[in-house]
Amino acid sequence: MKMSVFTVATPDLQPEQLAKAAADAGIEGIEWRFKEIPPGAEEEQPSFWRHNQCSMDPGGTEQDWLRFKQAAELHGRQSIAVVPYLTCGDLAETEKVMRAAKLVGASFIRAGIPAYNRSVNYNELYEQAVKYLLEVEDLAAAYDVKALVETHHNTITPSAGLTYRLVSHCSPQHVGVLYDPGNMVHEGYENYRMGLELLGPYLAHVHVKNGGYRKHPSEDGSEATWTGEWTPLAQGAVPWRQVIQDLKSVGYDGYFGIEDFSGTYDSTEMLLRFAEQMKQWSEDKQFA
Repeated sequence: MKMSVFTVATPDLQPEQLAKAAADAGIEGIEWRFKEIPPGAEEEQPSFWRHNQCSMDPGGTEQDWLRFKQAAELHGRQSIAVVPYLTCGDLAETEKVMRAAKLVGASFIRAGIPAYNRSVNYNELYEQAVKYLLEVEDLAAAYDVKALVETHHNTITPSAGLTYRLVSHCSPQHVGVLYDPGNMVHEGYENYRMGLELLGPYLAHVHVKNGGYRKHPSEDGSEATWTGEWTPLAQGAVPWRQVIQDLKSVGYDGYFGIEDFSGTYDSTEMLLRFAEQMKQWSEDKQFA
């Protein structure tokens, strides 16, 4: 089993610290977050999406970006991805990310997919995304860097089925799917094996996290609302033992990338526990 870490989940570590912690945990691959720190956030405590100290700055120079490649190589790790937060249709920024990925030796990036919030018809958003992704496919071929579409709640690709509908317009050589069962807790659940069988050659990477729902009864108990939240890896709704077996059944041999947002452990301990847990699950005789 090959493991990686998406550095959005390790905001308190500098790149060199992250690479060492990954090496100590036996995690081979690094997915570098590609996002600037907002003005004023550097004064805040480290956080996943604001003061993330383990992020490549899109406004940086190539020398700035090479720091991340050098940090990985210093500790014998491989930079496998550069992961941005792209807007669907922004080809200039998409090409910038491709260039950064090529520079650090990464093999894939994350493409930009429209959000869905009921304000624009899905069919219109879908057509926009198809047009963009076909153009991204050409960039991916030119840079030899695969573009991945993530299964993600609150977008037009929350499920394996809807993601397949989009990427099927492209060649799996250049466009693939980042399969994230943790996101599918919040929206997009389908039988895992069925979805993986559908994705076929488009399945390119897997993110590992977990989540669940919390019930909020009204004061009089007559109604209730539910909110999604992140949980520790072994305590959420995703049955990871089964998912690992389902991935094996379709011949998946790529990376499992940790993206734990539960905040249960500090970054270094989180990486160690992730590696131990994945090894335990992958060796489970019940699913061997």
